[in-house]
Amino acid sequence: MSLRRRPALRIGRTGPATAVALALAAAGLASSAFAAEPNFPITDKQRSTAQQVAQTGVPLSELAPNAPDQHVVQRGDTLWGISGLFLKSPWRWPELWGMNLDQIRNPHLIFPGQVLVLVKTGDRATLQIAQPGSGMPGNTVKLSPRVRSEVLDNGAIASIPLHLIGPFLDQAVVFGAKELDNAPRIVASQEGRVMVSKGETAYVRGDLGGARDFRLFREPRPLLDPLTNEVLGYEGRYVGTAEFVRAGEESAGSIVPATFRVATTRLEANIGDRLSPVPQRDLTAFVPHAPATAVDGRIVSVYGDGVKAGQNQIVSINRGARDGIERGHVLALWRAGATTIDKTVEARPAIRLPDERHGLLFVFSVFDRVSYALILSVQDQVRAGDRFTQP
Repeated sequence: MSLRRRPALRIGRTGPATAVALALAAAGLASSAFAAEPNFPITDKQRSTAQQVAQTGVPLSELAPNAPDQHVVQRGDTLWGISGLFLKSPWRWPELWGMNLDQIRNPHLIFPGQVLVLVKTGDRATLQIAQPGSGMPGNTVKLSPRVRSEVLDNGAIASIPLHLIGPFLDQAVVFGAKELDNAPRIVASQEGRVMVSKGETAYVRGDLGGARDFRLFREPRPLLDPLTNEVLGYEGRYVGTAEFVRAGEESAGSIVPATFRVATTRLEANIGDRLSPVPQRDLTAFVPHAPATAVDGRIVSVYGDGVKAGQNQIVSINRGARDGIERGHVLALWRAGATTIDKTVEARPAIRLPDERHGLLFVFSVFDRVSYALILSVQDQVRAGDRFTQP
């Protein structure tokens, strides 16, 4: 999938820095990742917490049991993984931010070779960024903006494994009930073929709206709420992408369709497949964070043809923008308690065991009533109908 480059920010040296709140977010927990919108709301409570932590650090009780004294950033690291080395709850960025609050909507990046040093004073802890080879946190690097022309291929450490969600930003799409009915459509192919393969020509009718790069979709399927059976939206079956070649024309007695080249295919394109413009996305950062209010919902489906999903797979959930869900939200997965028999009494009543938390979701794409999430971690397989809440 071709992605347009956007300016990013990186770390620049400014000399000695005061102790930073244990802030992988400040050091890049909130670093560059995919997002369809660049801005994320910051509540007064979150800002107040971050300002307090900036002065005092975080309690030692918030550290992971085996938090290292220092960590050298390696290629292949993610900020989620790094934060998990130091913290029990890596998504709790408000307690960790502690600096650069004005840059929270466009955070800085960290790079392989930089050294994160954990400093403990009394019952508090802070994190400093030392230069490689210094061995001590005294020679620290303060985060300050510097414009770059690259985002992902400049070696910066991403928030989460971007290769797992990148393709789905354009492929996993929820449409309205009639949204694709009036979309441009493939009406013919060269030599009368029914299917069109990668690199072949397709002829298209419909209003292109000035766009030149399109996604191809087929047979949208309804996404049903597991609780109410209500239709939440229609998930398009992703076929591939097509590129504009030559405009068509329609005049009295003459219809000449537009010419397209099928650029990529997940499935062979068919006559009747619909075109939807490739959105222009800002590849600015979005921050892993817990919802500010209580959330309770269900898994709608496993993306694709699967019935069950495991770690690093994609699922849709029955909560979206109208429910307060945001890109970057971290959600807890719950396993339903099993039904069994109490054999310790003569009546032997049926009992239901408590639900058990067994994984985490990371929301990366939000629609009105549905969102898509990456399974960050899970103990058991995930199915439609499984429950999630705030972590």
